[in-house]
Amino acid sequence: MSVSKNSRHLNKSLGACIRFTQSETGINLETDDCQVAVTVYTPEIIRVRILTKNDSARDHSYAVIRQPQHSKFTVAETKTHITVKTDAVKLQIAKAPIRFSFYTLTGELINADDASFGSSVMGTEVTTYKALQKDERFIGLGEKTGNLDRRGSAHTNWNTDKFGYAVDADPLYMSIPFYIGLHNNLTYGIFFDNTFKTKFNFGASNNRFSFFSAEDGEMNYYFIYGKQVKEVIEHYTRLTGRMEMPPLWSLGLQQCRYSYYPDTEVLNVARTFREKKIPADVIYLDIHYMDNYKVFTFDPEKFSNPKQMTDELRENGFKTIVILDPGIKVEKGYKIYDEGVSKNYFVKYPDGENYSGEVWPGWSHFPDFTNPEVRSWWAEKIKFYEENGIDGFWNDMNEPAAWGQSLPDLMEFDFDGQTTTHKQAHNVFGMQMARSTQQGAKQTRKDLRPFTLNRAGYSGIQRFTASWTGDNIASDEHMLCGIRLVNSLGLSGVAFAGYDVGGFANEASPGLFAKWIVLGAFSPLFRCHSMINSKSAEPWAFGEEAEEISRNYIGLRYRLLPYIYSTFFESTQNGMPVARSLAIQHAFDAKVYEPRYQNQYYFGHAFLIPPIESNKEFAKVYLPEGNWYDLHTGARIKAGEQIIELRVERYPIFVKGSSIISMQSLVQSTVEQPADTLDLHVYHGEEENSLLYYEDDGLTNEHETGNFYKRLISYSAKENELHLAKKEGSFYSKFKKVKLYLHGFGKVGSVKINNAATKLHTEDYQFIQPVSSFDPFYKASSEDMIERKVPFTIFENTDHDITITW
Repeated sequence: MSVSKNSRHLNKSLGACIRFTQSETGINLETDDCQVAVTVYTPEIIRVRILTKNDSARDHSYAVIRQPQHSKFTVAETKTHITVKTDAVKLQIAKAPIRFSFYTLTGELINADDASFGSSVMGTEVTTYKALQKDERFIGLGEKTGNLDRRGSAHTNWNTDKFGYAVDADPLYMSIPFYIGLHNNLTYGIFFDNTFKTKFNFGASNNRFSFFSAEDGEMNYYFIYGKQVKEVIEHYTRLTGRMEMPPLWSLGLQQCRYSYYPDTEVLNVARTFREKKIPADVIYLDIHYMDNYKVFTFDPEKFSNPKQMTDELRENGFKTIVILDPGIKVEKGYKIYDEGVSKNYFVKYPDGENYSGEVWPGWSHFPDFTNPEVRSWWAEKIKFYEENGIDGFWNDMNEPAAWGQSLPDLMEFDFDGQTTTHKQAHNVFGMQMARSTQQGAKQTRKDLRPFTLNRAGYSGIQRFTASWTGDNIASDEHMLCGIRLVNSLGLSGVAFAGYDVGGFANEASPGLFAKWIVLGAFSPLFRCHSMINSKSAEPWAFGEEAEEISRNYIGLRYRLLPYIYSTFFESTQNGMPVARSLAIQHAFDAKVYEPRYQNQYYFGHAFLIPPIESNKEFAKVYLPEGNWYDLHTGARIKAGEQIIELRVERYPIFVKGSSIISMQSLVQSTVEQPADTLDLHVYHGEEENSLLYYEDDGLTNEHETGNFYKRLISYSAKENELHLAKKEGSFYSKFKKVKLYLHGFGKVGSVKINNAATKLHTEDYQFIQPVSSFDPFYKASSEDMIERKVPFTIFENTDHDITITW
C-alpha cells in the first residue's frame, strides 16, 4: 500500500491479489505493493496483517502471548474469491480488490470490509473500514466513557493523565484497542494490535461504515468469533492473557489518601478501623512518604523507621502499599539517578541526551521500561521496599505524565531491541512499568503472590496488575461513570478493576459516600481514596449513619469473600470479569442498553446491582427474564421494569434465581480466620446452575502446584437437588461444616443428604443488620417477614461427593 509522492495525502486501498500461497498456519497474499498474512490462530481467531513490500518490521507484540495452534483449516479458490474455513468460522477473501468477509459455517455474515475501501492508507495512517450491519451495536474498548452501546460514537486511544476528567472525556489513562460487535444474534470481536495512537469510529458522523485506524505502523488485527459475548471474551483473553490469582487480602477494603503522613497518622487510621469494628486490609502511602518525592526513599522525618511502622500495621492485620512514580529526580548523589545515568537506562532524545520532564520531584528522567535491562534493574530495586515491610505497589503517573501534558514525540525508546519513538512506545510505557514492578515483587518475595495497582495500560495489562480509573470527582455523575468504566474494562479482559470510592477530588455528601461504599463493596477492587486538602474518605468521616451503613456493607463484602474469591478464580480460568455488564448475558435484550439501565451489572453470577444517584427517592430498575429475589427480604420480584423505593441503608440488591452464594462469618481482616462453617445460599429458579467453589491459602504460590481446594457445586432445578462434587487439590478447606440455606422454595418438608434424612430448621436470616429507626425492616410487611424465614440444614463438609435433596 505504498503511495506516490504526488498522492500521499489521498486514500489508497488494498489492491488486487496477484498470487497467494498456503502455509501451515494460514495463507499469504501479494498485491503489487503489499503482503497480506492471514493466520489461523485458533478455529475462532483469525489474524490479518498487512505490510508494504518494503516494510521489514519485526513481528512483535506486547499484548499477544499465544502462538498459532496449527488448527485444522481448508483453503478453496475460485476466479473471484479465496475461502479459508476452520471448524468455527469461514473467511471469504475477494481477490480484486482484496476484501475480507467473515461468515458462520451456515453462511450468516458476521463482519465484512467496506466494499470500496477495505484496508487503506493515507500517508502513514492505516485504516480498516467495516460495513455497518443492520442494528449493529458495539461494546467494550476498555476504559472509555460514554454509553454502553458505542454505536454513533468515536474514540481515541492515547494514554492521558486527566485529573478530574469530565464524564464524557476521551481519551483517559488506558488504551485497549479491542471491541465486541453484536447484530442479528451474532457476536464477534476485533483486536487491533497497534500501539500508536489509534482511533475507533462506530458510525459517528456517517451511516456507512465503522473503522479503526492508527497514525502509523501496521494494519494488524485479530478477528474473534464467539457464539456468545462470554466466548469472545474467553478467546480474547486466551490471546492476550488473564490475571493471576491475586492475594486474598487485596479483595478486602483498601484505604488510601493523598496523603497519610507522618507514620503516626498511618497507625492512627489503622487503629481507628479496628476500634470501630470496620473491616479493612490495606493502607496506602501516597507520595508524601518519600524524601522530596524521590522514589525508593522514605522521608527521614515523617517516616523515620518504616519497618517498625509496617510491622505494627501487620500485627493489626494491615498490609502496606506504596506509590511508585516513574519520574527519577535529576539529582547527583541520588543513587537511582546516578545508576540510571551511568547505565544508560533513561529515555533519550535522538542526539543521546536524556529526556527531562517536570513532575512531582521537579525535573526528572524516565526509565525506558521497553528495555528488558531497565525492567530487570527496576525489578531489583523493589527489594528496598520488601526490606521495609511493604506488601504491594501502586504505579501512578505512568502514561507517562509530565507537567504540560505534551511529551516530545521524537524521544527514543528501546522497544525490546527495535528502537522507536515516543509515538509507538507511549501507550505501552505504563504496561511495561507494571510488568517490571510485578517482576520485582515476585523476585523479592518468591513464596508470596504480588499485588500491583496501575493507572495506564494497553491490551494484556491484566497479566501484571489490577487497575483503577484515575482521578475522579466526588459526584453522582462520576460514581455512575466509574461503574461504566469498570464494566467496560471487564468487557475488555481487565477483570480486576475499580474506582476511587467517595471520589478523589472535591468532597462527597454523607449520602453520596454511603451509596458509593455500597457500590464499592460490589466492585472487584474496593478502594477508598481522597485528595489532599479535602475531607478524608474513611468510613467514619461522614457522620454516624454513613459510618454504620459503611460498616454493614463492608462487613457484607467480607462475609462474601468465599463467593468473591471463587469468582476471581473463574476469571483466571476463562477471562470473565467480576463486574459483568448485563450485555454479556443479555446481549440482544435492547433494554440493557437504554441509558437508564446501561449501568446495571452482575457481580459474579448471582447479584444484580443497579447503580442509582444518591439524591433519588425512587428509581426504575430492569430485571431481565428469569426469577429474582430481593437480597434483604427474600421476597420474589417479577422480571421486567420495576419502580423501587430507595433507602441507602437497604440498597436494592437483587439475586438471580438458581444462584449459589458461598459466605463466611464476619472477620475484621483476611488475617483473621472465620468460623468453621461455610454458609451456602441456594435460590429457587427454573435454570440449572453451578458454582466452581475455590479455596487456597490466599497468600502463596502453592496453588500453582496443586495446593488448592476446588469443587463444583451444581443446582438441579428439576430435581430440587444440590450436588457438591468430590473436591480437587491437596488443600484442606478452612470450613469443617456447611450450613445450607434454601431461599424461595416455600415450606420445605424434608431434606436428605446422600439419601439420609436430616434435621431442617428455619431462621430469620438478614444479610444486613438494622441501622437505626429509619431502617425499612421496622416497617416490613407480614409477607416480607414470612419470606425471611429461611429453611436451613447443617452437614459435615467432607471431601467426597455430597448430594442434598429436598
